[in-house]
Amino acid sequence: MKHRFISKRHWNTVETPMGEVNELVKKYDDLINLSLGDHDFITDKSVIDAAFEDAIKGHTKYTDSQGEPELRKEIINFYKNKYDYDMDLKEVMVVVGACHGMFLTLEAILNDGDEVIVPEPYFTPYANQIRLAGGKLVPLKTYEKDNFSIDIENLITLINDKTKAIIVNTPNNPTGACLSKDNLEAIAKVAIEYDLVIIADDVYGAFSFGESFFPITAIEGMKERTITIGSFSKDYAMTGWRVGYVLAPSFIIDCMRNINEGVCFSAPSVSQRAALHALRMKDKFQQSMIDEYKERVNYAYERIKDIPNMSVMKPQGSFYMFVNIKKTGLSSSEVTKKILEDAHVLTIPGNAFGESGEGYIRIACTVPTDKLKEAFDRIEKINIFSK
Repeated sequence: MKHRFISKRHWNTVETPMGEVNELVKKYDDLINLSLGDHDFITDKSVIDAAFEDAIKGHTKYTDSQGEPELRKEIINFYKNKYDYDMDLKEVMVVVGACHGMFLTLEAILNDGDEVIVPEPYFTPYANQIRLAGGKLVPLKTYEKDNFSIDIENLITLINDKTKAIIVNTPNNPTGACLSKDNLEAIAKVAIEYDLVIIADDVYGAFSFGESFFPITAIEGMKERTITIGSFSKDYAMTGWRVGYVLAPSFIIDCMRNINEGVCFSAPSVSQRAALHALRMKDKFQQSMIDEYKERVNYAYERIKDIPNMSVMKPQGSFYMFVNIKKTGLSSSEVTKKILEDAHVLTIPGNAFGESGEGYIRIACTVPTDKLKEAFDRIEKINIFSK
């Protein structure tokens, strides 16, 4: 929108299909929303109760701007116990969700004109975040035939003297792909050889349904060049608490902390207490939630296999299905519009996730299986999908 009161650098900003969802969800009273990745689970009651008990006790003030030390220690313990990965308090910062962590990361490391290689399809906000930090997004296309893994030779061809970092997101949003440890080790080798930073978006780490998730920062030689972004939103059903963390060398954390003093100083104290309790109580509730999502994506997979002009990769991780609709002969946007208007089911067009997402739609399995059944029952009656 062009206006003299708006900075010219935002005049050409275009609302993405993701951004249009807020209005579309109001369009039909019987709408089934399979668009945004927001849990239908609420935060476990024991976590809520413990957090608000802490609030009553006085945890309502600013915390250390780097995050409450007790929570940072618990994050350190988690990585030590699960991945045998060591770090100290100076290498952990609590942030207001993963997007905040990504913004601070890019702002801390990018000079104007620096390039960031981003495997495509990619989480929509990356593009704007890189631009705002003065960088340039360089897409690395990945393909369904390769299970959306990263082709190392293609990666190397994109590296030049302006390349600063590579974003690695596994389990992936939107494709649901999980990079193998061998693939991660090959990426790590490239990062070391070309002296690049790895930004590891590990937001869906708990949702790996095959090979166990392994953080790239734990690979030998990677700790000093990896910035890990984690979140409590997905793994602990805490989207509304807005709390996450960044793991990085202490000099990067110091820079991020200084930048953040001009943004929001610290993450909310009550949310940090909730995150602390979620880490301590995860064994009581997390696995049942993961099992439920695994059941949902497997159900969706079986339904999609039986719908003409639809296909999808077997679920690997996250709670998304990146559905191939190329046989319809329609664009991603045309298909999502038709599904919305004819079936009252809201999905996201694949081109919201970069050019190579064209020909796909993303379905978020964030409703119970009976609602998924109703959604697919409606979808399969649409003329472009009917037998």
